[in-house]
Amino acid sequence: MSISNLRLKVGIQNVILMISYIYDIFITKTNFMSFFDRLSNGWTLAMNSLKVLKENKQLIIFPVLSGISLVLIMGSFVLVFLGVNGWSDENIEDPGTIGNYLYLFLFYLVNYFIVVFFNMGLIHCTRLYFRGEEVSINAGLRFSLSRIGTIFSWAVFAATVGTILRIIQEESGIIGKIITGIIGIVWNIATFFVVPVIAYEDLGPIAAFKRSSQLMKQKWGESLGATFSFGLIQFLAMIVLIIPLFFIGNMIHPIGGIALAIMGVFIIATIFSAAQTIFVSAVYHNITDEPVKHFNQQMIDGLFQKK
Repeated sequence: MSISNLRLKVGIQNVILMISYIYDIFITKTNFMSFFDRLSNGWTLAMNSLKVLKENKQLIIFPVLSGISLVLIMGSFVLVFLGVNGWSDENIEDPGTIGNYLYLFLFYLVNYFIVVFFNMGLIHCTRLYFRGEEVSINAGLRFSLSRIGTIFSWAVFAATVGTILRIIQEESGIIGKIITGIIGIVWNIATFFVVPVIAYEDLGPIAAFKRSSQLMKQKWGESLGATFSFGLIQFLAMIVLIIPLFFIGNMIHPIGGIALAIMGVFIIATIFSAAQTIFVSAVYHNITDEPVKHFNQQMIDGLFQKK
């Protein structure tokens, strides 16, 4: 059997296992409420997350720092990649080479590390807020620094998974894209609670992955209502803010219109990134029986009711 066929076989087996996993979470573990009830609760949860952010505006700094860091890191990787290849796309190696996969792994590693580092700081600040303690950016950053080894371990694990999925995708053609797409969905579901888990439960990456999955099975699953609500609110915000900004800037100069529109996208994306992280923190603390200001336990339980 060729290496490509072996990879394809393993990938299909993984998809079957993960489909079974989804079925276990969403069908055997969960009684679904009506669509409109879940949508209504999701909308409320999304608005409550924004309410927490409104009362702690300084928390917006975390996604801003994360975004700036990612842009700088991505730019650095692009420059290094082009420099290594003599600043010419003609010299770029076959994407399937070991060197490029190693480079991709390092890229994933740095990205995961940055995102988790700042999200953990934000989640810790929300925990302080929920407990009625003083919230500060320094407190969040100090906490993330105290967990830097755990963050790095998780980043290595996640980067390894990402690289393997990319290899499957490139080696298996259209089937590989389908396989990695399904696995990616399952990965996002299973890692929903990973950041607070590695922050407060002192677990390694594999144990944290399992713990996050267990929390899903116990009470949650993916919150369709809240996800849809965040997306809808963000879409409406884009229309209300970005279109006027573009036309206002365009009256001065076309480049000005583009610049203002990009700035608007960055502001909205930053706000909703922070709100969604607050949402994850609120749900985690509810599940672990800690008080959560602005969030009602019965409403959160109702998104996915146990049999």
